[in-house]
Amino acid sequence: MLSGSADTWSYRATLFAVTLAATLVVLPMFFLGNASGHDIEFHLASWMDAAGQWHQGIAYPRWAEWANWGFGEPRFVFYPPGSWMAGAALGSVLPWRIVPGAFIWLALIAAGMAMWRLAREWLSAPQAAAAAIFFAVNPYNLVIVYYRSDYAELAALAPLPLAIWAALRTAREGWRRAPALALALAGIWLFNAPEGVIAAYALALLFTVESISRRSLRPLVAGGAAMAAGLGLAAFYIVPAAWEQRWVQIVQAVSGSLDPRQSFLFTHSDDPDFQLFNMKVSLVAMGMLLAASIAAVLAARRRRDSPEIWRVLAALGAACTLLLFPVSLPLWRHLPKLGFVQFPWRWLGPLGMVFAYFTAAAMAGARKKWARLLILAIVLGAIGATGRAMVRDAWWDSQDAPFVAQEIHSGRGYEGVDEYMPLGCDRTELPGNPNDDERGEGVSSTPAQRIEELDAASGKVVPLHAAQIQIGQWSAERKAFEVESSAPVTLALHLLNYPAWQVRVDGMEVPGESADNTAQLLVPVLAGRHHVEVHFRRTWDRTAGAALSLVCVGGLLVFAAAERRREGRAKARGA
Repeated sequence: MLSGSADTWSYRATLFAVTLAATLVVLPMFFLGNASGHDIEFHLASWMDAAGQWHQGIAYPRWAEWANWGFGEPRFVFYPPGSWMAGAALGSVLPWRIVPGAFIWLALIAAGMAMWRLAREWLSAPQAAAAAIFFAVNPYNLVIVYYRSDYAELAALAPLPLAIWAALRTAREGWRRAPALALALAGIWLFNAPEGVIAAYALALLFTVESISRRSLRPLVAGGAAMAAGLGLAAFYIVPAAWEQRWVQIVQAVSGSLDPRQSFLFTHSDDPDFQLFNMKVSLVAMGMLLAASIAAVLAARRRRDSPEIWRVLAALGAACTLLLFPVSLPLWRHLPKLGFVQFPWRWLGPLGMVFAYFTAAAMAGARKKWARLLILAIVLGAIGATGRAMVRDAWWDSQDAPFVAQEIHSGRGYEGVDEYMPLGCDRTELPGNPNDDERGEGVSSTPAQRIEELDAASGKVVPLHAAQIQIGQWSAERKAFEVESSAPVTLALHLLNYPAWQVRVDGMEVPGESADNTAQLLVPVLAGRHHVEVHFRRTWDRTAGAALSLVCVGGLLVFAAAERRREGRAKARGA
């Protein structure tokens, strides 16, 4: 084991190397613009919407104000807060054009240093540094960066090695390491829910392997408790997201091309673009599987020196491989929530960690220095060649961020997501849909023009003519206005009806109604002058989730303090 100063030097040297590798990944963005992957506009819109609500004084947004061309959606209830808060924070201090590159750069550095912490437990300093670099820039991370732009998934992969490291120590040492595992698992869930599901299954496999190997239930019991604590820490997000699924069309998240059956390796599709991407990611997967398998065989000669990490990563690698192919379809159908991972190739995330560790371990097993350097050169050369091919093949566009910013600033808004649609809503029928020119130019930036009326004869929403409106407040989570009408009128707000919206007319709560097909919020008022308020209220599930998280935080703090006191007494007795 290195001394403290030597270990500090190793950490700093690794940090420099990983930072350099991350910089090389984002370097093309200085010249070509942002890699415009599948999800870039979704994430940019989320970041900008959240940042805009911070300016309104909303610290934790729940309702995405400008989704669905200004009608909104409960995006921030269901999408984990880590990525959109991090993106909004970066966008608050940096120009939006460079926020994607900055996000990627930070996520890759975090991933590399987390891998260093895992590898340093069993490998020498140079090999641990190599593992850190291999994981940070592994081919699947490059797929995310250049093809997918799924910044949340990229960030969620960063704490994964820490979760494995903490889980192994929990299996070995028991309860005292449980807080570290709980924190790591909560971090994964708070960045990306599919990766949270993957991490939960990966950890369950780890503790099962360790319990069998040690012939004891202690790893399963301690590990299960730590995982439960991790879910508890993230309960302020998980509980509302789980409960409020009944209010939206969440089944859309696993329908059509999002069904796992459509994304096994080398799966055929009638969609040429989908088929092309599947072929690219399949080739990347086969390359990673081949490299990880060869490295595992080479590293097997040293498994007696580190049997714990070897058997766990070998089991995880085998599970990842199985889940990439159609033979695993029964597991995708029957294991709880596994289907919400959506894409089987998402298991390449943990496989990247297996690949990184075993490749570095194979270097450690080489007796000659030149052999170690050769392995390093071959791996980095292969990753570099893969990255270069992706850079040349990716779509580059410096206008994504300005376009989304302009759509929000103009009041037009941006496209929503099918699975977050309230029940009864067909978002293609909403006014402002750019695919239907007859539906107008979107939502006006003037709040008073975001209120129309329902025509009783035709049942259609038409411009307001039977009443006058005076706006008092119009923010993401609260609308307050005065309405004066000579006859009863049904107001149609540019807002989707959702159970969390509370409607009050003259201080009295009234049920909101929904327009046919669109679920647009309707508020009937009688003749005369009335004060109307529409407020996004705190539902019981949000309160329960927050309370559970606070209880888990308090419990872990008390547990950690008790452990420190116990260790202090043990040292005092030893002295």
